[in-house]
Amino acid sequence: MRKNFGAESSVYPMPVFIVAAYDENGKPNCMNAAWGGIYEDKQIMVCLSHGHKTTKNIKESKAFTVSIADARHVVEADYVGVVSGNKEPDKMEKARLTTVESEFVNAPIINEFPMTIECKLLKFNEDGICIGEIVNISADESVLGEDGLIDPEKLQAITFDPVHNAYLKLGEKVGNAFSDGKTLK
Repeated sequence: MRKNFGAESSVYPMPVFIVAAYDENGKPNCMNAAWGGIYEDKQIMVCLSHGHKTTKNIKESKAFTVSIADARHVVEADYVGVVSGNKEPDKMEKARLTTVESEFVNAPIINEFPMTIECKLLKFNEDGICIGEIVNISADESVLGEDGLIDPEKLQAITFDPVHNAYLKLGEKVGNAFSDGKTLK
């Protein structure tokens, strides 16, 4: 038996993206954006309302970064989602987040989040869909495995649970993509 919940914005998992951009004076700002994902090959999309300071910054700078929020920085990730950069000019400092400039785009990399997607703005749709070309993905060495690739267990990425308004840490490996299904052929 299934239970119906009606039309809701509940999808699992919902990534917790920390979207960052520079303002016209080169000051970084960021926000928590749970609605987003891969758009096309080497493109990412995030749904951002037009009133956000980060949205304005992206439109002006034509670049942005998307950091993957992790379990070690839940408080900081949530803070940048509940506090507006339009109202709090020292939002990044209050969140205890520091940045360096990306080598590839005119956008800040937040040092505290270990994985960042660096993007050039491709377009911003009327409905708030921001689409970026992925120019580079960078990761702190602390989240790399022995194979030199990003290790999900070390990354400890979090997802947003929209039903319970909670953050969940991604769990253990349960299968092999593009492989396990072949056993049913």
